[in-house]
Amino acid sequence: MKNILVTGGAGFIGSNFIRYMIDRYPICRFINVDSLTYAGNLNNLASVSLKSNYIFIKCDICDRKQIETVFNEWEIDTVVNFAAESHVDRSIIDPETFVTTNILGTQILLDVAKKKWKIFPNDKYSVEYKSNVKFLQVSTDEVYGALGAEGLFVESMPLLPNSPYSASKASADLIVRSYHNTFGLPTLISRCSNNYGPFQFPEKLMPLIINNCLTNIKIPVYGDGKQIRDWLYVEDHCSAIEAILNNGRTGEIYNVGGNNEKANIEIIKSIIHILGKDNSLIQFVPDRPGHDKRYAIDNTKITSELEWVPKYSFEEGLKKTVNWYLENTDWIKNIISGEYQNYYNDMYE
Repeated sequence: MKNILVTGGAGFIGSNFIRYMIDRYPICRFINVDSLTYAGNLNNLASVSLKSNYIFIKCDICDRKQIETVFNEWEIDTVVNFAAESHVDRSIIDPETFVTTNILGTQILLDVAKKKWKIFPNDKYSVEYKSNVKFLQVSTDEVYGALGAEGLFVESMPLLPNSPYSASKASADLIVRSYHNTFGLPTLISRCSNNYGPFQFPEKLMPLIINNCLTNIKIPVYGDGKQIRDWLYVEDHCSAIEAILNNGRTGEIYNVGGNNEKANIEIIKSIIHILGKDNSLIQFVPDRPGHDKRYAIDNTKITSELEWVPKYSFEEGLKKTVNWYLENTDWIKNIISGEYQNYYNDMYE
């Protein structure tokens, strides 16, 4: 049985990945490690919590001893690292937390994997690793910086991050690359565009819009709202990670995009329309520092090499997303009230 360590598995993308994979790979064991910060919610995994091939361990990836224990106890052979502080606004207020988790945490995971997976663990110069082990770093297109009106992000572009969040993710990517090139660690990096879908924390754009519409609260829009992003339905992201794990070339980077460039204001107005609300809910506010104007991904590499293509159009994904939040208003209320955090933190103390 393969033992797949999923870090940050109680978060938005990590929990979607576990739910997507767990029945598709019943011979794999999924070990979910999450420190249950504000963005980690085990309610996201209620549907799989009793599965025989699912394990949850409350653990901070910056705690080397705990991570070593997990690797030793469960004989980890695959790591999918979702664990990260990811909200740009929070990184502007508290950059240190992002540097600690996103950079140091990634380095600790790499270092433990390097030591555990060696064929000759007593030979510090050995760069030969056990077969069928791999480390996948889940990153973001924000590491590339911003685009002008034309062009797309390609994997060979230099990294030019503009926020503490994206700088911490770029740094983590470079450390992952260094462990491959220096030590021969079998690594992969994926860089995705903006995700959306079920179980996304309400500070993010789409669930924020939906919740504010449902509660008739003003929707804050940075600047003119014309910042453009490429949007990717989260299930499509999960299937891309599956493809990279199964067939990606060691040491490579794969951009994952949905081919859906949309301006923030366009998305906001679309959701307002779907929910039968009025544009008077929109409230323009001063733009945030270092706000990138446009992201857009060229996903030719993953589509041509791994034959992956996004399944959902933006319209289909948006409809599924809005419907999920309409059907799960209690989940949103539980997040906003903070009850989810108190319950699980007390349980795993």
